[in-house]
Amino acid sequence: MADDNGNVLDTLEPGSVRRVHLVGVAGTGMGSFAGMLKAAGYEVTGSDENVYPPMSDMLKAWGIPAASPYRPENLDTANPDLVIIGNVIRRVNPEATAVRERGLKQMSFPAALGSLFLERSHSIVVAGTHGKTTTSSLMAHVLVEAGKDPSFLVGGVTQNYAGNYRVGKGAHFVVEGDEYDTAYWDKGSKFLHYRPRTAILTSVEFDHADIFRDLPHYEATFEKFVRLIPEDGQLVVCAAYPNAVKLSREGCKGRVVTYIAKEGADADYVPKNVTFGPEGARFDVVERGAVLGTVTLPMGGLHNVENALSVIAAARGLGLSFDEIASGLATFRGVKRRQEPRGEPGGILVVDDFAHHPTAVRETIAAIHHRYPTRRLWAIFEPRSNTSRRNIHQEDYAHAFTGAARASLKVPERHDKVPVGEELDVRKLVADLQAQGIAAEGSTDVQAMVDLVARESQPGDILLVMSNGAFGGFIEKLLAALKARFGEGA
Repeated sequence: MADDNGNVLDTLEPGSVRRVHLVGVAGTGMGSFAGMLKAAGYEVTGSDENVYPPMSDMLKAWGIPAASPYRPENLDTANPDLVIIGNVIRRVNPEATAVRERGLKQMSFPAALGSLFLERSHSIVVAGTHGKTTTSSLMAHVLVEAGKDPSFLVGGVTQNYAGNYRVGKGAHFVVEGDEYDTAYWDKGSKFLHYRPRTAILTSVEFDHADIFRDLPHYEATFEKFVRLIPEDGQLVVCAAYPNAVKLSREGCKGRVVTYIAKEGADADYVPKNVTFGPEGARFDVVERGAVLGTVTLPMGGLHNVENALSVIAAARGLGLSFDEIASGLATFRGVKRRQEPRGEPGGILVVDDFAHHPTAVRETIAAIHHRYPTRRLWAIFEPRSNTSRRNIHQEDYAHAFTGAARASLKVPERHDKVPVGEELDVRKLVADLQAQGIAAEGSTDVQAMVDLVARESQPGDILLVMSNGAFGGFIEKLLAALKARFGEGA
């Protein structure tokens, strides 16, 4: 039949397969899952259209052959018991077509993760529009430092572990719960396969406009997610998002715990005496009205205080002591591309961040401004995601750059998933920022932006570069230009 998707499995016994082949292996999530499968004892192969560093280097180091391009013959070489199809793979892909025609067992990445790892673990899922990678990495690190030997799979490279997965022998598995779709045959969110027993819901704001129609449609997938938590489970939800609290209380069968980074607010976990400095954040933790103690977090920004509070709440629900949690928070070294310093040629600090939603842009700028209050902040932003390229958040972006003295904005190229007439109007955004006293300009050319920033930035400045992609190599080009300006090795 034309609509037959082949031998698609939803569940699988871990011992029933030995050789696993991943179609789309060079993606961050799929590549890391390949490494996790290899570490768990499976024979692993993969394929992709293009396999570039750093993932090509990582796959080679893990001993995972990666064929390119996609071809039916790759399956002959792999001879797999199971094929995992990445969500970037379309039905017409020649390798995916061959998998269907041959009747090979196939699963989506989320379904395979759920069956092969999460089914036998205490699954801790971090979901929400913002903060998933940092919060899941922090949660995993706290458990490691507490001696729980957890496994984890997150969406960024954790600085403590130089990778984004870990295979432990403990009961807990921390996973970043992505709301994006699963596979070409399964348009449900990935996190619906993750069997949450403990969950953190950081935020619910409209995102992924390419697959969700509007906020109610987006909220509906989170409503499905919270219903998965069992009666003996717990859901930790951020009280800064009343809609998230509402859908949590209405849908979750387990215990619902709230948190917010607002002193004196009505929530189960709040901070007190919050201070920021170059070393990060310091605050007292108030648990249901009682002060537990003081924590130090080597990250800036109220949004990271909020992320830490969610981890504290979840960890307390898992039985960890305050001292165990505080020790883990204090030794967390962060995640690559989350307020990551990349270099300081000539006294100009270049910071890399993944922010792309207007809330994330606003909070990241505020965090850097709080951490370095005396330094001039120049924000450089690429609206690259399907949502940020649209005018859905036009007004929100106009108020997201408070704290920046200057802003340089990349004008996005046309994209076939963004309807004509719905594009972000960068010219209007620049005018709105200028009206607020922020020096601003837009450009279609990455190299021209690099040249401008490298030429006009001054010692003491902070250059905050925000994009959820490679930004045309902007940071690498900028660092090279600054080093050339101030002398090699500056």
